[in-house]
Amino acid sequence: MLVTSVDRSRLPLPGPDPSFRIPVVRRFALANGLRVWTVEQREVPVVSFLLLLTSGASADPVEHPGLAALTADLMDEGSGDRSAIDIEDALARLGAQLETEVGSDATVLSLLTLGRFRDDALALLADIVARPRLSETDFTRLRDLRLTRLLQLRDLPPAVADRTLTKLLYPEHPYGHLPMGTAEGLREVTLDEVRAHHACAWRPSRLTLIAVGDATHKELLASAERAFGAWSPAATNGRSSAPSLGPEDRPAAVGPLVAIVDRPGAAQSEVRIGQVALPRQTPDYHALLVLNAILGGQFVSRLNMNLREDKGYTYGARSGFEFRRAPGPFVVQVAVQTSATADAVREALGEIEAIGGERPATSEELELARSALTRGYPRNFETAGQVARSLAQLALYGLPHDTFEQFVPAVAGVGIEDVTAGARRLDRGRMVVAIVGDRERVAEGLAGLGLGEPKVVAAE
Repeated sequence: MLVTSVDRSRLPLPGPDPSFRIPVVRRFALANGLRVWTVEQREVPVVSFLLLLTSGASADPVEHPGLAALTADLMDEGSGDRSAIDIEDALARLGAQLETEVGSDATVLSLLTLGRFRDDALALLADIVARPRLSETDFTRLRDLRLTRLLQLRDLPPAVADRTLTKLLYPEHPYGHLPMGTAEGLREVTLDEVRAHHACAWRPSRLTLIAVGDATHKELLASAERAFGAWSPAATNGRSSAPSLGPEDRPAAVGPLVAIVDRPGAAQSEVRIGQVALPRQTPDYHALLVLNAILGGQFVSRLNMNLREDKGYTYGARSGFEFRRAPGPFVVQVAVQTSATADAVREALGEIEAIGGERPATSEELELARSALTRGYPRNFETAGQVARSLAQLALYGLPHDTFEQFVPAVAGVGIEDVTAGARRLDRGRMVVAIVGDRERVAEGLAGLGLGEPKVVAAE
C-alpha cells in the first residue's frame, strides 16, 4: 500500500518561473531589397520559413474588399511550369507544409520543411511568390468557393456578429471589412485586377523572409540568396499598392450604438461589445495586456466570473485588444440566452466601467494577471514556427530589437494605477454593441441601457 504525505487540502505552490532563451537574430538584405532575418535553432532538424508582406486586407480597393486574400489563395494554385497538383506533390516529397494567412495589415506565407531540404523547399516558395499562374480557371473556381463560403457564414451567428461589429466600428475605413471580403466586392473583381494587385504588392522591397531552424546564419542566408536573389519583378507602369496604415489612421468616431441582426425565434443572442482602441505601437501596450487579463482574458477574469459563474448567462465570456498598425478594436465576445441579452450587456459594460473607477484591480488580480502573462510568454518561442511568427511581429510593427527581452520586466512593472489608466480609455460613450438574435425579445431591454434606440441592420 502506497502512503504519501501530500496535503490535498491545499493547492500546490507554483514552481519557479520558466526560463527561455531569447533567439539571436541576424538581419540581412538582398540586392533586390528583400530583407532576410535568420535564427539558428538546432534542437530539431527542421527549418521554418515565414515570408511577410506588409500589405493585407486593409490595402483592398474600396470597391473590391477581399482582393488581397483572393490573390494570396490563388498563388499556390500553379506557378511557372507547375500545376497545383505539381506543387502539392513537390511539398509532399519534401515533407513540407505551406500555409497562407491574410490579416488586416499583412499577408504571411509559412513553409515548414526538413533542414536538409531547405534549398528545394525555399526555391518552391520563391516560384510560387514570383511566378504564380493566376489562371482564369483557378480564379473563377476560387472566387466561386469564396462566394459560397460567404453565404454559409451568414448562417453562423458568431461570424455575422464579428462582421457586423467590424463594419460599425470602422465606417469608410480600410479596416471596415474582414479579409475574406464581401460578396458584392468579389462578384465584381476581375482576374486582371488580381494580376495587377500581385504585381504591385508582391515585390522584394516589401517582403521580409524570416528563416529559423537547423542551419547556420550563413547557410540560411545562402538559401535565401539562391531562391530569391535573381527575382527582379517588372515595373508596374505607375500603379502602386495602397500605403500601409499607421497609428494616426484612426477612423471617425462612432458610438454609443446598439445594432441588431434579427434572427426571429433564436434561442440565444450572439453579443459583441467594442470600440476602437489603440495601435500596437502604443506605449501602454503592456498595461493593456494586464488590464485585459484581469477583465476578460482568462477563465477567472471578471467578465467570465460575472456572466458565467455568478449569473449563469453563458458558457463563457471573454475580451481582447486586437493590436494593429492603426488603432485596432477592443472587443467583448459572449453568447447568452435570449432572455438575458440586455442584462448581459449591462453587466459587461458595468465591469468595464468598474475596473477604471469604483472597483479598480486588486493586488491579487494584478499579480495573477502578470504571472499568467510572464509565465506564458516562453511558449511563443518553443518551435521554429513560433519563433518566426514572433519575429514577424517585430518586422510588421517596426518594434525595437529588444522587444522580447523587455516583455517580462515591462509586464512585471505594470501597477494598479496603470491598469486603471488603461481602463479609462474604454469609454461607454464610444461603445458599439452588435447583437445577432431575436429583435422582438431583446430590443426593449436594450433600449434601456442608455446607448440609444437599437437599430436593425442586415447581415453582412
